Amino acid sequence: MKTIEQWFSLYGESHQNPTNIKIHKVAVPLIYFSVVALITAIPGLTGQVILAAVSLAALIFYFVLSIKLGFVMTIFTALCIYAANSVANYVIEIAITVFVIAWIFQFVGHKVEGKKPSFFDDLSFLLIGPAWVFNPIFSFDKK
Repeated sequence: MKTIEQWFSLYGESHQNPTNIKIHKVAVPLIYFSVVALITAIPGLTGQVILAAVSLAALIFYFVLSIKLGFVMTIFTALCIYAANSVANYVIEIAITVFVIAWIFQFVGHKVEGKKPSFFDDLSFLLIGPAWVFNPIFSFDKK
């Protein structure tokens, strides 16, 4: 398995342009939120089980890369769940709107960058994006 430093290095190759970086700093957390929110919209025990399974899988990935990253992403995931539950009556509409708009901005950013999104090569980059966004704040790639 790649180290967090290796993941960030690979991700950074297609995220050099300052405009693309700024877009990602906003859009990536919004996409993460929108996916969590859409899962919370699944009714009943089924939705709770799916949310728990998806969250657990993602958080295990993060904890394996970095204990600090795992804790930060656990808190961020919990905040996303809280926010989604706070708008429960409109969660589907909000989540879909945020998801679509954030992805449009992501692709605009990559158009400006002149490089395709990293996840086209490896879907794991969909999980690396949020870690990369938070790295300047928490320095996950520092020992």
